[in-house]
Amino acid sequence: MFYINVQTKFIFVTGGVMSGLGKGVTTSSIAKLLQLSDHKVSCVKIDPYLNYDAGTMNPVAHGEVFVTDDGGECDMDIGNYERFLNQNILKSHNITTAQVYSSVIEAERRGEYLGACVQIIPHVTDEIKNRIRNIARDEELDFLIVECGGTVGDIESLPFLEALRQMKVEEGNQVVFVHVTLAPSLDVVGEQKTKPTQHSAQELRRIGIQPDFLAVRCTLPLEEKTKQKIAMFTNVTPKDVLSCHDAKSIFEVPQMIYEQGFMDSLFTKFGIVGMVNASANWDKWNKITEKMNQSDENHVKIAMVGKYVTLTDSYVSVNHALKHAGAEIGKDVKIDWIDSESIEDYKILSNYDGVLVPGGFGTRGSEGIIETANYAREKNIPYLGICFGFQLAAIAFGRNVLKLEDANSTEIKNDAKNPIVDLLPEQKDVLDMGGSLRLGANDVLIKENTNAEKIYHSSKISKRHRHRYEINKQYIAEFEKNGLIFSADSDSGKRMEILEIPSHKFYLGVQYHPEFNSRPGYPEESFLSFVKAASQK
Repeated sequence: MFYINVQTKFIFVTGGVMSGLGKGVTTSSIAKLLQLSDHKVSCVKIDPYLNYDAGTMNPVAHGEVFVTDDGGECDMDIGNYERFLNQNILKSHNITTAQVYSSVIEAERRGEYLGACVQIIPHVTDEIKNRIRNIARDEELDFLIVECGGTVGDIESLPFLEALRQMKVEEGNQVVFVHVTLAPSLDVVGEQKTKPTQHSAQELRRIGIQPDFLAVRCTLPLEEKTKQKIAMFTNVTPKDVLSCHDAKSIFEVPQMIYEQGFMDSLFTKFGIVGMVNASANWDKWNKITEKMNQSDENHVKIAMVGKYVTLTDSYVSVNHALKHAGAEIGKDVKIDWIDSESIEDYKILSNYDGVLVPGGFGTRGSEGIIETANYAREKNIPYLGICFGFQLAAIAFGRNVLKLEDANSTEIKNDAKNPIVDLLPEQKDVLDMGGSLRLGANDVLIKENTNAEKIYHSSKISKRHRHRYEINKQYIAEFEKNGLIFSADSDSGKRMEILEIPSHKFYLGVQYHPEFNSRPGYPEESFLSFVKAASQK
């Protein structure tokens, strides 16, 4: 008989040694295993930085800004959670220092602390705990996995780690800690080194947290003697030292840690007896992971021309969406990132099966994107433009087909003679940069007998947006007379959402961000159609 405890159980994932070890993948993998066991589960990302959200952060420094259905500009790990779990996550699941302190200060101004001296403990830590518990309660979760960003020892992380420590005291065996560390292998010595993990676990214990599991990142599987040594110095049993070694795909990690007995040990720690028979769930997930790992010698080569290509995480959701689409048709998608600011010879684009221009903001690199969009149109190369890539494709058409003098966006040139792209009317009096874009899911209405309708098999879709500028409607009639049509709109026809050139092999621009809706096994339709077109030699 399977025992279910109605009280939400919490799994806190912390990290040590260095950033970028894969806390997000570990968190997502644990959540996936619980979901496959028929539990209701979700994830939270704590970001200790002082930004209110990720909206104003440079993608090259921090990675992409992931947009949720309810308009949150979040850390890219929220996207990881959505892709692993195939479920939408609310913006409340990304907790930052600024959000916590803002709430505490606002409460103090309202007099809610009854004259108390407001301090980190208990007021800030209580706010953190309340946010976590409110999510668990409101969504009636069996499990909530909380990833604490940064590394143990960071000053800005301390209030969050203290809050998590307090929750362990208050919730008892309803809380488990997983600590992600590193066991590097030095080529000179040829053995897995344990000292980084030892010191990281010691630092965690110093602030009052004893990890229940260690998820150890390594190149090759952890040797048994390495596990034994780590266990001895960290007070974690050897079977709870998990080898998180390199894999072909991040979607193999759930299986990797499952095979090490993680679920049995986790359920034992929580006092859960028995396991749900979830073989049907596993079969479905295994088929998806097999598809994601298949490769085809005749791969599809995609040129991604953008502004933030120096860090691939800047476009991580786009990269994943392309891979999802390729997996669906049994093709391996190879992506080359090309800096739109430095591209000079556009003939190199003829070496690719398709050209994709992702989102972006500002003047830098815009001329390169306009030339790219025009070259793809002229050479009949499949083209997909997202947000900025949609807007600049329209400008390219205006310049080169309509011969409009000084066609541009007022974002790029404020006094352009032909402002094909202009500021949203409601943005004209907006001064704050953060959280002021058109954000989140909006309904998009698709016109009949268009390529867009064939792609989506629907006349109405819901897609996520993040933009401040839009197509200037005064040019639409001239565009459509000359072969480029706007095949979808939103907000009662106020905003253009999709452009296409029906005579082209595949030429599509979308104002929204379709990459945020793509999941393994469920590729977003515009990406799937684009990759299909690119794969046709």
